[in-house]
Amino acid sequence: MIRSILFDLGNVLVPFEIDRGYAALSANSGLAPEEVAVRIRDSGLYGAFESGEFETAEFHDRFSKLLGLKATPGEFREIWNSIFLPEGLTSEELVLDLKKRFRLVLLSNTNDLHFGWLSERYPVLRHFDAYTLSYEVGAMKPSPKIYEAAVANAQCEPGECFFTDDVMAYVEGARAFGIDAEQFHGEETLRGHLRGRGLIGA
Repeated sequence: MIRSILFDLGNVLVPFEIDRGYAALSANSGLAPEEVAVRIRDSGLYGAFESGEFETAEFHDRFSKLLGLKATPGEFREIWNSIFLPEGLTSEELVLDLKKRFRLVLLSNTNDLHFGWLSERYPVLRHFDAYTLSYEVGAMKPSPKIYEAAVANAQCEPGECFFTDDVMAYVEGARAFGIDAEQFHGEETLRGHLRGRGLIGA
């Protein structure tokens, strides 16, 4: 029996477009968006930040040196979060309906700059009972360590959790840990997965 519903954050609850971030960083640094993307990829800084290896101030300093940014911490916060779009992908109505019967856990590869900013702007995040965030856990999906932390936050067994994520590799990682999981393809598909398990009404 499912007792807890686990949600990914990016492109499940909140949409994002990474190219918007490259464009904003390009405008501040003077580098081409393609060069921005290559430098970020080759540096490994992004994954390290999302794994909790750097505090925000140190990340800002290292990232600014990497790209030659001239942004203040406040300006950098806005640039860093420019990837997010205003309209959510999963309705607050569905989340509130699930909350009546299940413990809700957010399970996300994210960082302090993103999560703090999103928490201020997306009310749907307030309805979760617990947050399993890569930068706090010190591991990213699909590491078993982060699924272990999520299940602990769910306060039940892995098989009593249902998880949805837009990245298939992370769905497979959850399944390997014993969690019932499906790939997210929009709210209607998610509702179908939930109805098929008897977790919501017809």
